[in-house]
Amino acid sequence: MLSINNLSLQFGGQYLFKDISAQIQRGDHVGLVGVNGAGKSTLMRTMCGLADSDPGVITRASWFTVAYLPQEPKLTDSGRTLYEEAERAFDAVLAQQKELETLHRDLADLDPNDPRMDSLLQRQGELQHALEESGVFNMQPRIERVLFGLGFKSQDLARPVNQFSGGWVMRLLLAKLLLQQPALLLLDEPTNHLDLDSLTWLEDFLQQYQGAIMLISHDRSFLDHITSTTWELSLGKLTVYRGNYSHYVLEKAQRLEQERAAYENQQAMIRQTERFITRFRYKATKARQVQSRVKQLEKLEMIELADTERSIHFSFPPAAPSGRDMLTLKDVGKRFGDRELFHGLSFTLRRGDKLGVIGVNGAGKTTFLKMLAGLEAAEGAIRYGHNVVLSYFGQHQAQELAGERSVVDTVYSAAADLSISQVRSLLGAFLFTGEAVEKQVRVLSGGEKSRVALAKILVRPANLLLLDEPTNHLDMSSQEVLQEAMARYEGSIIVVSHNRFFVNAFVNKVLEIKDGSATIYEGNVDDYLEHRRLAAEREQAQVQVNTRDTGAAEAEPERSGDRRQQRRQRAQERQALNKKLGPWKKRNEEAEAEINREEARKKELEELMASPDLYGDQARWAEISREYAQVQRHVERAYQKWAEAQEAMAAIEAGEE
Repeated sequence: MLSINNLSLQFGGQYLFKDISAQIQRGDHVGLVGVNGAGKSTLMRTMCGLADSDPGVITRASWFTVAYLPQEPKLTDSGRTLYEEAERAFDAVLAQQKELETLHRDLADLDPNDPRMDSLLQRQGELQHALEESGVFNMQPRIERVLFGLGFKSQDLARPVNQFSGGWVMRLLLAKLLLQQPALLLLDEPTNHLDLDSLTWLEDFLQQYQGAIMLISHDRSFLDHITSTTWELSLGKLTVYRGNYSHYVLEKAQRLEQERAAYENQQAMIRQTERFITRFRYKATKARQVQSRVKQLEKLEMIELADTERSIHFSFPPAAPSGRDMLTLKDVGKRFGDRELFHGLSFTLRRGDKLGVIGVNGAGKTTFLKMLAGLEAAEGAIRYGHNVVLSYFGQHQAQELAGERSVVDTVYSAAADLSISQVRSLLGAFLFTGEAVEKQVRVLSGGEKSRVALAKILVRPANLLLLDEPTNHLDMSSQEVLQEAMARYEGSIIVVSHNRFFVNAFVNKVLEIKDGSATIYEGNVDDYLEHRRLAAEREQAQVQVNTRDTGAAEAEPERSGDRRQQRRQRAQERQALNKKLGPWKKRNEEAEAEINREEARKKELEELMASPDLYGDQARWAEISREYAQVQRHVERAYQKWAEAQEAMAAIEAGEE
């Protein structure tokens, strides 16, 4: 178990965290969410020891190992190949294996009567047991499984690491963490640079991961499929929601509604109390009542509203109407020298069609969009329909922005019918607020420039959008603004994106580029993945039919006597384990019951505090406010008891007690 105990961190006199506490148990799958700047990455760095904290603030059990993947990982050039670098995940195990080999040689040369014999034999047994548990004897297939799952090919294994791009280096470092199998994986945007196939493989791998996981991700589908708990950082506080991201969104909306009502009631009560104090401050007959209300305000636990993003909506500027057929492809292909990306692609894009393009990295998705935009030569015929106005977003646009212009001027100069306030609203959705819109483009980071370039494209009137990874540098709220606008857009869209939740809301066709061919599927990405799943099941079923008889012939029946002995032994082990677990299970159940009871009372009090009739009754308000603070303390203590019980049971099950 890892515990965060009253963690506080200040920057420039403002709290990033203030007395936050939480625990991660073995097997927890946690999504860490919050607005940009809330401190998500800083919290992860603190949890793994890369950022300073006071002694005792971050504690963990001795067996609870932690591994961290940052957003922009770096790898020192060591001259090693891909396989050799991945193999370093087993460095500790390989050292044990080397020690065991040395022991074998020493024991072979040692006199049986030597007094060191017993200790060497004991160490030999310990090492053999550790190596059997580690899986070192099937190390090569494990390494290849993870590397191939993340998109590497067999021919890549012998390539030097320094030949790979930054995105592929990130995959390698992710592979090393997965191979290490730590008790807690901290992953900060692990889906960056992953194509849909690699992302799907990683999702399946993490769903089955036995250790604990904490994720920061802007891919809502990825979070939903992997996490069962959500931690939200907001206003320096950490709130735990039991459920995945979609559950968190629903529960947060309910909590915010109750919070807002309670906040408004408290503010009304404060205003009423302050008016009473101001009115009767110097009246002797009211002195006692005035002092009572002053003390009441001093003791009042103030309700703070959580961070909420402004409600921003964006609509594409209207473009001239086009013909029914927007785009027609006939036997389109592309090759670079001897390498063929794809061939024979023929289809027609109708007005209103929205097409998602998917495929592994290097399949040719970006090249395909560039061909449609006229930036790459193409084999075959590409014809646009009547009155088609095309707008293309690719990563290179960020480098073409004029560095001396401000952010708002850059976007406003491209807008046809949008006012300056509408442009500022759009920039707010793309994370440029306040004085940030006046920054010169040349001082922006690469991600910020990319967002400006995307905004500049979106404000131009067009009826056909070609978009290459438009959500790469957008947070959840920005994605939702763009997603909503895409769904309402009356023109046609061709988009390359690995963000399934984003594209699922508006695409009605999927183009898969794979192994030199391109295939159109009706429906969204979920429909495409379901088609693939069913195809894989049919293939697996056929393999099972072919091997069933062979497997049955080779299987040897277990002797009945051995089975009875094994059952007795397992029963004895279960009895011993249950005897140790019993007291802690009882304490765990008591803590859970207390949590449910206190949380229910807390909800009742929040509903009372949201009542418009309450703030007029000063005594009743003070009484409920005091009880609410007391219940909050009870809830925190109950969670601490529950965490202690969970930690103890985990240690017993791990054989440490």
